[in-house]
Amino acid sequence: MTKASDLFVQCLEEEGVLHVFGVPGEENLDFLDSLSRSKKIQLILTRHEQGAGFMASTYGRHTGKAGVCVATLGPGATNFVTAAAYAQLGGMPMMMLTGQKPIKKSKQGRFQILDVVSMMGPLTKFTHQLASADNIPSKVREAFRLAQEEKPGAVHIEFPEDIADEHSDEKPMPRSNARRPVADEKSIRAAAKRIEAAKAPILVIGAGANRTMTSRMLAQFIEKTGIPFVSTQLGKGVVDETSPKFMGCAALSAGDFVHRAIGAADLIVNIGHDVIEKPPFFMQAGGTEVIHINFRSAEVDPVYFPQYEVIGDIGNAIWQLKEDILPQAGWDFSHMYRARAAEVAHTAAAEGDMRFPIYPQYLVSQIRKAMPDNGIICLDNGVYKIWFARNYPARMTNTVLLDNALATMGAGLPSAMASSMVYPDRKVMAICGDGGFMMNSQEMETAVRLKLNITVLILNDSSYGMIRWKQANMGFKDWGLTYGNPDFVKYAESYGANGYRVESAETLPALIKKCLDTPGVNLIDCPVDYSDNDLILNKQIKELSAAV
Repeated sequence: MTKASDLFVQCLEEEGVLHVFGVPGEENLDFLDSLSRSKKIQLILTRHEQGAGFMASTYGRHTGKAGVCVATLGPGATNFVTAAAYAQLGGMPMMMLTGQKPIKKSKQGRFQILDVVSMMGPLTKFTHQLASADNIPSKVREAFRLAQEEKPGAVHIEFPEDIADEHSDEKPMPRSNARRPVADEKSIRAAAKRIEAAKAPILVIGAGANRTMTSRMLAQFIEKTGIPFVSTQLGKGVVDETSPKFMGCAALSAGDFVHRAIGAADLIVNIGHDVIEKPPFFMQAGGTEVIHINFRSAEVDPVYFPQYEVIGDIGNAIWQLKEDILPQAGWDFSHMYRARAAEVAHTAAAEGDMRFPIYPQYLVSQIRKAMPDNGIICLDNGVYKIWFARNYPARMTNTVLLDNALATMGAGLPSAMASSMVYPDRKVMAICGDGGFMMNSQEMETAVRLKLNITVLILNDSSYGMIRWKQANMGFKDWGLTYGNPDFVKYAESYGANGYRVESAETLPALIKKCLDTPGVNLIDCPVDYSDNDLILNKQIKELSAAV
């Protein structure tokens, strides 16, 4: 017979798990002991459960396989809540394992006991308390199946310590070989005919399209048809954004240059739309028609009610459309190209601004120049996320990791760490505001201990800049959103990392290159000037009529 905790680890090995991220506690000690004997799985000990959850989620985002994280009961489990929501809304496969006091015989009354399974219910696709060692293989297999099937997300298993000490004759279940259903041929034909009949169709690429095969098929579809495309923030890099057919990223809710390109279309082909993202467009009765292509049917609301739906594997659906469709000589994309040209000219004029503290558009341009095509930037949350979404052309899938779903702070550094683990030969940079960095800055020790190669860029304005900007836009006085920071250079050095401070715009490019080329953990403290946020991100809308 096999001890339950050993059986659980064997099930993880069967699922192909390579890492378990987390902070174990007393109730996980059987599992920890079993894990110590695994020849396949490495424990990644973090400094906080939230950081572990963000790392597991990002691992899932990159690989399509559920990242695994572990925490104890009570406060350990509650520290997973934000990471659970991050994975669930963002479509990242992730499995959380939490401990619990014995459930068959209480030793300590209600000490530290919360109903974690009920707590995780609204935040996950699956949550379950193990009550028998015999159920471990089926429940682990079911958890992984649900975490990884479309739409991917978070799952949770609670493993009480008395169950972990049981024994069982059960064996791990092999992974199933599942195939996604393909779209109906009639729906493909209807979509192709409608696109052929349009005068100015446009593609909108969203979160659900961020899959390797979908990326390849979309590139071929665009090459054949010449139809322009825009991306949402979570769709960045699905198709190479240096393509002349790229009309921009919908980083703002409305009014930006990219929305002029969408507004010029008489048909929108919406690929991988997910309601968790800010809408890249708003439908109106009698307005532009929409074709919805996704793994799932559309979630209808007052501003989204597509007239055509193609439901099934997105990559296969795009391939079928590519084979069926005939490019039309009458398609006219000239208005879209004028909108894009205006945006490019507007951006180019600002990228040479050498003011200090650093101007955001200059910063974005210098990072883009320094990063190779397969380099990965991991953005925390702040106003700078809009600048990068708009002005940083992504060349490949999952090379711009940002969170436009939960939009939580604190994920930038752990995401970069997981990215470096998955792709140790790539350049990886965490881009964090000073507020977001400090929420999980303790993971710098983890990064140094793991000997990861990452650059951590801190955009320092000593405030919660995004909320401060919105506070000003709403006419409120500037109050309650500024703070002091540690000396980030000394802070980095205290962990054994390298610390640098940007002293001028002229020195920024060389410093970025030095950090990207230097092995280990390198931190850059970069003072940033957000004074033109209002000018660029709001008043720009008034310039559109003249520019387009």
